[in-house]
Amino acid sequence: MNCHEVDYRIVGHDIQMVEIELDPNETVVAEAGAMTYLEQDIEFETKMGDGSGGVMDKLFGIGKRLLTGESVFLTHFSNRGGQKRQVAFAAPFPGSIIALNMAELGQEVICQKSAFLAAAFGTQVDIAFNKRLGSGFFGGEGFILQRLRGDGMAFIHAGGTVVRKELRNETLRLDTGCLVAFSGDIDYNIALSGGLKSMLFGGEGLFLATLKGTGSVWIQSMPFSRLAERVLSQYRPLGQDSQ
Repeated sequence: MNCHEVDYRIVGHDIQMVEIELDPNETVVAEAGAMTYLEQDIEFETKMGDGSGGVMDKLFGIGKRLLTGESVFLTHFSNRGGQKRQVAFAAPFPGSIIALNMAELGQEVICQKSAFLAAAFGTQVDIAFNKRLGSGFFGGEGFILQRLRGDGMAFIHAGGTVVRKELRNETLRLDTGCLVAFSGDIDYNIALSGGLKSMLFGGEGLFLATLKGTGSVWIQSMPFSRLAERVLSQYRPLGQDSQ
């Protein structure tokens, strides 16, 4: 096994947290700011990238993250003691944490750029550009995706309830913002949602994500962008009613 083999427990319901148990000298990498707590003997260090690959691979990966506006830094948490210790991470908004056993998923998962939370050391966290320009111009988050590669555990987060769909040489269409992740064998594109009348008055948006092939797809019921839009639409400054 190339990745560190970590144990974990997901805690909570609406705003979840994942507790990761590290054996001595085991390491987990995480997005900056995701840590909730860490026990004694856990030391952390902010580094450029995930720590995998050679020098050129690291430089190329850093260049892609800079190009897309992503942070080039990940935080590495390591157990430097002589017994098992825990470190915990929480999602930045209400929703669910998804545990991905990468060894069972073909060692590759593509996810929204904001979905990654943490992963066992040895997991490659890279930017995946969609080759179709239409996906970039009309897909919102669809153009800049994250590619996770490895054979250990990885953890991503999503808004609201999460549904896992299994495709068997089938096609699935969904709202672009509701797509969280899919396994590497799935082909992803953006397509028109329907006829002109449906697109303009149907309320479902002009474009839908289209996924084809065999593999797993994770769908979220409440994307953060939709949640923020609903909250802002209902917000009224104090004193507005009295005017």
